[in-house]
Parts: sequence; structure tokens; C-alpha cells
Amino acid sequence: MSGDAGRGHDLDLAVRLLAGTPTHEGRDPLVLRQWALAAEEFGARLSPGAMSARVVEHQDGGLGEGLLARYRSRPAQIELYVDTIERAERLVDERGWRAWFPEGSVRAAALAHERAHEHLHHARVRAEFKRALGHTALRIGRRRVFAHVAGADELAAHAYARVTCGLGRSPLLLTEALGAAVTPPDRAVRPDRSEK
Repeated sequence: MSGDAGRGHDLDLAVRLLAGTPTHEGRDPLVLRQWALAAEEFGARLSPGAMSARVVEHQDGGLGEGLLARYRSRPAQIELYVDTIERAERLVDERGWRAWFPEGSVRAAALAHERAHEHLHHARVRAEFKRALGHTALRIGRRRVFAHVAGADELAAHAYARVTCGLGRSPLLLTEALGAAVTPPDRAVRPDRSEK
């Protein structure tokens, strides 16, 4: 599959993630696609700089909780779940996706994803992100107040991880496949449960 075809499939996955996010029921699929594209473009351009969060690795508990990684803002901390990371690496081999996700890239992508969440947590960056998404909450004359788009931060973080780690596909593909492989259909592994 060519890189462009893969990016198209990644955008389809992103739109599906938004469509399945509460508050987006019944939204126009074209609007969801615009938001997904804007989120991915924003994430791909992120430059967080030095990481201030402390990284903590947990050897287990990730698979049972449906966690690959998590960002906590107070105190600033990124938690990585080794059991889930190792299972994701095995899944890459099982699916024949090693060209897209080189050895060791799952941990690197999980860390990058959470670094993006840390960066998106800053008020100035959040405001820029809302402006990039263009979802208007209120308009008074020529002044617009931009609204949060639920799920868009996940897409931006995945895009940042893809670009930063040089991956052939979005980590969203792997996250979705991992969720289907290790959990019942009613509970999927998520890249994080970020506490903002």
C-alpha cells in the first residue's frame, strides 16, 4: 500500500473515531472529515520542545485497564504500560505491519502521543488548536468564539506520534487493532486516558 493510500485510510479511521465520540452523533460526515483533517495537520506540525512530564513505566495493569499510556497533568507525568506495549509489538508482527511500525516504535509512539497531550494542555496551544479546527461556538458580529471538538486532541496526538516517530501509518490503526485483539467488543484499548 502506498503512503498516500495509507494516509487516506488513516483519515477514514480518524473520521470514524470522531463519529463514535459522544456529542458527534448525527453530525455531517463532511464536517467530521474537515475536523479530522485539521486535527491531523495540526498534530503533524506540533513542536512541543523539552518535555517537563516525568515518565513512569508500569510493568502490568495496562491490558486489564485498556491502557497503552496516559498523561496526567498534576503532577505532570506520563505513564507507559509495558504489558500493553509488548502486546502491541507482538500484534505488529502478527499483522505483518513491521514496515509501518519498526521494532521499538510502539513505546516511542506512545511516549510521543502523550507528549502531544502535554503540549495541547497549554492554554495558548489549546486556543491555536481550536482556531485551526474552526468549530464556532458563538459569533458576535465579526468576533468568533471557537469551541472544543471532542476527540480531536486524540487525532492530533496520533498525527504527532506518526510524524515524530517516522511511522508508515497512524498509531490509531494499531490502537484500534489492539483493542479488537485483546478486549471484548464492548471495551477497547485506548491510547490513553489523559487527565487534563
